[in-house]
Amino acid sequence: MPSYHYLEDYVGNTPLVRLKRLPGETSNVVLVKLEGSNPGGSVKDRPALSMIRRAEARGDIRPGDTLIEPTSGNTGIGLAMTATMMGYRLVLVMPENSSAERVQTMRAYGAEVVLTPKDASMPGAIDEARRLQAAGVGRILDQFANPDNPLAHFEGTGPEIWAGTDGAVTHFVSSMGTTGTVMGVGAYLKAQNPAVEVIGVQPQAGSQIPGIRKWEDAYLPAICDYGKIDRLELVSQADAEAMARRLAREEGILAGPSSGGALAVALRLNETLQNAVIVSIVCDRGDRYLSTGLFA
Repeated sequence: MPSYHYLEDYVGNTPLVRLKRLPGETSNVVLVKLEGSNPGGSVKDRPALSMIRRAEARGDIRPGDTLIEPTSGNTGIGLAMTATMMGYRLVLVMPENSSAERVQTMRAYGAEVVLTPKDASMPGAIDEARRLQAAGVGRILDQFANPDNPLAHFEGTGPEIWAGTDGAVTHFVSSMGTTGTVMGVGAYLKAQNPAVEVIGVQPQAGSQIPGIRKWEDAYLPAICDYGKIDRLELVSQADAEAMARRLAREEGILAGPSSGGALAVALRLNETLQNAVIVSIVCDRGDRYLSTGLFA
């Protein structure tokens, strides 16, 4: 009999691709991890599956329960897919200026979407999700404080990068949203080789880049530990968007602005290093940003 698999079995093991043109003439190797190849289209499929699966294993939730989560987009899509797959009702709370593709995708999976004022940004969505939980609507999984978020990357993304480079990776670059990716992957790579440099990418003041955030102290994700990041780099909205367009037009990889922001920083490193192996995370696919004019 052939061996058949469920959808969740295809979360992870995404391609690690060497860039041909953007790095230019260099002694370095610049690689991108194509997380848009996950079934739900982003890196957030990993923590979504991890949080629900592990909460269920602990007995904290069971199929039929209602889950709540504040999200800017990709985690919500990953959770909507996973909740449907595993038999949960899902309420997602997100700012009203989120892209139409994201909202429609979540609803297509059957999630209920609650939109909050855009001026309140993610803190407003977090506050509303907490209000809904206090009112007894359901249980927040809490990607911002849930250790099952970075654990998904410690057990999955990190080992994949290490194996995919035969342990030669020297620099890891990731945009910072919930910070689960940079925390989990960074911890794994450091455990294999403490010399690996972990770089977190945040937006410059005044820049609004979906998926990249510099949090106010009151809302800093509990899973974030700046002491485990070697370097913080800032990127402008203009540079992140321009790099997303270049990634599509010069490398054939359609991705969103958070991926462009991380790659912009990775290519900065490429200009100053020699004989390095730089890995950058491509967080999602660019087709969920078409309505924003990113590629116009």
